[in-house]
Amino acid sequence: MFFNKSLLAIALTSVLVTACSQPQSTQTTQATSDTVAAKSVSEQSPSQLANQIFDNIFDEGIDRSPMMQSYLGIKKDYDKWNDISEENALKELEISKQDLKRIQAIEPKNLDSQTTLSRQLFIQKLENKIADHKWRYHNYPVNQMRGLHSSIPAFLINQHSIADEKQAQDYISRLVGIEVLLDQLVDQLKIRQEKGIIAPKFVFAHVIRDSQNIIKGAPFDNSANSTLLADFSGKVDQLEISNDAKQTLIAAANKALLSHVKPGYSALVSYLKDLEQVADTRDGAWKFPDGEAFYNNALKRTTTTDLTANEIHQIGLNEVDRIHDEMRTIMKKVNFSGDLSAFFEFMRHDKQFYYADDEAGRTQYLAEATALIDEMKGHLDQLFISKPKADLVVKRVEAFREKSAGKAFYQQPAPDGSRPGFYYANLYKMESMPTYQMAALAYHEGIPGHHMQIAMKQELTGIPKFRRFGGYTAYTEGWGLYSEMIPKEIGFYQDPYSDFGRLAMELWRACRLVVDTGIHVKKWTVEQGLEYYVKNTPNAKSDAVKMAERHVVMPSQATAYKVGMLKIIELREKAKVALGDKFDIRQFHEVVLSSGPVPLNVLEDLVNNYITKTQ
Repeated sequence: MFFNKSLLAIALTSVLVTACSQPQSTQTTQATSDTVAAKSVSEQSPSQLANQIFDNIFDEGIDRSPMMQSYLGIKKDYDKWNDISEENALKELEISKQDLKRIQAIEPKNLDSQTTLSRQLFIQKLENKIADHKWRYHNYPVNQMRGLHSSIPAFLINQHSIADEKQAQDYISRLVGIEVLLDQLVDQLKIRQEKGIIAPKFVFAHVIRDSQNIIKGAPFDNSANSTLLADFSGKVDQLEISNDAKQTLIAAANKALLSHVKPGYSALVSYLKDLEQVADTRDGAWKFPDGEAFYNNALKRTTTTDLTANEIHQIGLNEVDRIHDEMRTIMKKVNFSGDLSAFFEFMRHDKQFYYADDEAGRTQYLAEATALIDEMKGHLDQLFISKPKADLVVKRVEAFREKSAGKAFYQQPAPDGSRPGFYYANLYKMESMPTYQMAALAYHEGIPGHHMQIAMKQELTGIPKFRRFGGYTAYTEGWGLYSEMIPKEIGFYQDPYSDFGRLAMELWRACRLVVDTGIHVKKWTVEQGLEYYVKNTPNAKSDAVKMAERHVVMPSQATAYKVGMLKIIELREKAKVALGDKFDIRQFHEVVLSSGPVPLNVLEDLVNNYITKTQ
């Protein structure tokens, strides 16, 4: 349920906030791009000139990020990886400082409203990036949720298409480059080790297993093709070239896998095993150097609000109580005898709510999820004015990462239309994917949720690229959670158990506010977080385990969903009261979506402007 959302977020962050590959001369790049813009002064308005500079800066970042290029369907540096070295991180920091000066030099008084907003947002992004440089080590570069160890194969499988021999050679070059990339990753882990920033012990079994999975199978042993060889061979087999040419490419891939991929992953696993020996069992960010200040800053960035950890904790407790009461109403509707805890047990274990834990059951789940999304497509005119052009495909999480990956996530389409959006469902354990939650999950990750919002933002015109391809977690995830609710308002969730599933999903996010702040401020352990989820939600214990462990390695991230949703609902109610009969839900959604991702305070400004204009 976090947008992937994962590898794409990492690559985009590389463009806007962290180290990227092969930095150009800052002075040369700026001189070239801004001079081009300056030559058009007589032909362009101040807003057009400003937007050109915004796009220049974004494009320069893309030029330094081969991975982001691939996400955007650009094949320029198709044979390269990003550079995550310390040296490059410092170069990128200096580039950000220069970029900030370029944007601050734009005179705001002659800009139109959208360009004024763009200037404000870009300055804020860069100021935050520069200020957060001191926190760049306060994270775990590999963990059970994400990291290069698992995102490298996911990237090659999902982003590196092969349409000709040149692109196959590029894939092989990337296989060769994995060794250097993983060496840089180990260097980053060593820096954090020196600073005392080491993931808790439970993380290591996951990342070691997932890393070892990449070097299992042919050509590493005599079993079936490994994950990467199977992907490469399958893509090459589709090329319209001779069999000899195909075999030559596959032989080259085998060599790269043995000579570079295996040594790279083996060295990573070896280091992780050593690091595991010195890891402890403390779970919260409070254990970091200046951990309290780091977490408070993380909450600001994630929620785009000034809410304190204690305020967020209390909001979570209040929301849990409210949703429990709504669940009791449904419990009575279905004539269940017993208390809410007993109802949770019933929903958690009754077989009517789960497909079989076999391939037939998984196929059935994917088919039903697709049908739910297809049905929702037919009702979008009731809720929206604009709709995305890009298609959406439901897909199962790949076997090599399904043990560790989250319950579900979304991956956005290629801007050029060459790749659809994907709603990934993790079907590793069918007990974690009850049918009563299926609708809400499909609406969140697909339509009208992430696909609606994220695909549409890429298709927006008149705003600069950094806004079309950037994001704010509270806005994005707040919309996703809000999107679970709005189908009910047009007649969906008629089955009370399905409506219970909607509430269960919202309850899950309310509990996140409690547990995230509990672990990182109140010094809860993973076990305490797990206990809170099991006691207060109907989800499977395996869900609770993953979620509690997720909080540990992604401080603050899980607070975005409920904070964002509550803000959108608050603003909608404000517009309803102010406009009365003039209120149109379609127009409200257009306001929320038509400017792309924004901080929540900016979203409030946009809604206030909409109210004023409509009145």
